[in-house]
Order: sequence, then C-alpha cells, then structure tokens
Amino acid sequence: MTEEFRQEDMPLISVIVPVYNVKEYLPRCVRSITQQTYQNLEILLIDDGSTDGTGDMADALAAEDQRIRVFHKQNGGSSSARNYGIQKAQGSYLGFVDSDDYIGEEMYTRLMAAVLENQVRITQVGRREVGEDQRPLPDICIPPSSTEVIESGEFLKELLLHKGDCSFCTKLVHKDLFTGEGFPEGVLNEDFHLLVKLLMGGERIVSLPWQEYHVYYRSDSNTRRPDRNSFSRVYADNVDNADMVLELVKMHYPQLQKVAVRFGIYQRLDYMLHIPEAQMNSANSQYREVVRWLRRYWLPGIRNPYLNKRNKIYHTLFALFPKASRVIHRKWKGGRHENG
Repeated sequence: MTEEFRQEDMPLISVIVPVYNVKEYLPRCVRSITQQTYQNLEILLIDDGSTDGTGDMADALAAEDQRIRVFHKQNGGSSSARNYGIQKAQGSYLGFVDSDDYIGEEMYTRLMAAVLENQVRITQVGRREVGEDQRPLPDICIPPSSTEVIESGEFLKELLLHKGDCSFCTKLVHKDLFTGEGFPEGVLNEDFHLLVKLLMGGERIVSLPWQEYHVYYRSDSNTRRPDRNSFSRVYADNVDNADMVLELVKMHYPQLQKVAVRFGIYQRLDYMLHIPEAQMNSANSQYREVVRWLRRYWLPGIRNPYLNKRNKIYHTLFALFPKASRVIHRKWKGGRHENG
C-alpha cells in the first residue's frame, strides 16, 4: 500500500465467512484473515447451524481478536449465511471467504489499493487451487499478467466464454451494490447469478495479477466431490442461469447475444453429458425442455463463431439423438481411457 493510503484512513472492510461443520479447517481460514496487512476490517463468522462443535470454535476464535463477530443461526445454506452477514456488516466494502479456504496476507491491501487508485466498486485478485497434499492444482481462471481495468460488458463476455472468475471470494465489493440484491438461496452457482445482475449496472472491475485466494479442495466435501452416480442440481441451475443471462443480454448488451447463445448451448450440453441416462425420458420436464431448446437453437449454434467444431458436433447429436448420443459418448470416452 502506498504511503498516501494510511491504515487509519482506510474504509472498513467486512469479511463474511459462512461456517458449517468445518471445525478442522476454520482456524486456518480465520487466522489468514486476522493476519492481513490491511488492519481496518471486521470478520463476521456466520455459524449456519453447525452440529460438530464448529460454533463453539468460532466463539473461541472471536475471543482471540476483537475484530471477530460471531452469529449463530438456523441452517439455511451458504447463500442464506452470506445474506445474513451482509445485513450485519458495518463496513463500506464486503469480502467473502469460504471457511475451508484461506487467503494471502496482502489480499485486502491490494484489493483496496486498486479500489482507491481506480475509483471502482469491484476489484478482484487471482485464485490458486490447492489439493489436500498442499500441491497446486491447474488454474481454473488465469489471472492477467498485469493489472487490468475491465468494462462490465467485456467482463460479462469473459464470464460467458468460461474465462472469467465469477467467485465473490476473490473480490472486494462496495456494500451499496447489494442494495436490493442478494445471493439467491436454495440454488447452486449463486455467485454467477448475482454477479451477472450486478454487471447490468455497468460496473467496471479491476483485475489484479496476484493469486491471493487459495481454494482448498478436500475429498470429504460433498459440494466439491459429488457422488458420480448422482445428478447434481448445479447442472439444472446452470441451465436456469443461462436463460436469465440471455434475457438480460437482450435488454442491456445486445452486442453479446451470440456469446449468450453460445453460453446457453454449452450449459445445456454439460447438462446432457451429466444427467443419468435413466432420467432421459419424457416424464422429465426439464430434460424435455433442454432437448427442445437445443433443437430450436441448432441453426444459430451452427453459425455461432464462439462454438468450436466439437461443440457443434455434440450440439447436433444431442438435438437429434439425445439418448443415443449419450451411449456413443460413454463408449467413446471409455475407449479413449482404455487406450490411455
């Protein structure tokens, strides 16, 4: 942080941490926040009905640092806990950290410096994916090589091309942007849903090159390692998000319509590649609608410059022969694995 940005003059940051049955990981998470070089912050631990003693641990951690406030509530999910934290936050800027992840000590110093230097209300750092053995995993989102100021339409385009980072955990956001908007409850991929809504207001985003947020992947996480025989609700929620984006783009960013159509096709192909074959039947209303949509948008898909040849082949196959295409895909994938 440059000299003109003195700690005592800095805006208060409220860091919201939803907490649920993470007793083993919570101390590392919280201490990575208390050890920030940016000191003017409060830490809100939202105990979302933990049953393993995590709530007591949160209280114990609060006794170590007066900046920590703990709230205990009935279980309602991560979005519910985040929205509760937003209501209780006293800071003018909000950050979010998942309770099994941790952050680098310069994260909020760098984010706030970018806010003040560029006069924006959203900034983000890069993230690093870390496995249980602490070894880095391949990056999901590639940070820029240097600081970039990105217009809202361009950032939305990056999200729709699956290149941008939709996570609120890597961001610092002005609290005023949450007025009238919150994280949707009872759905997955809620960060994408809310961020798209905020981008409709024309917000610029400053993206920083440092990978300060550490996503910790653990084998016992149900949200990160679902049973391969189940069908995660995230695929259905992704289809709903694609529909929302297409409508918003028509109203606010008509120049991105082809990109939004590409996104809708991609999300539906992902749905078709993961839905259990036993659920691909006429009794499944969402499945029927996904197939109808793929057929309706077949020609726009074939003409879409943002889809590659493989995407277009899969689009054609699933639009014409959905169940047979899954069998073909399964055999092709199995044969490829057998051949190394």
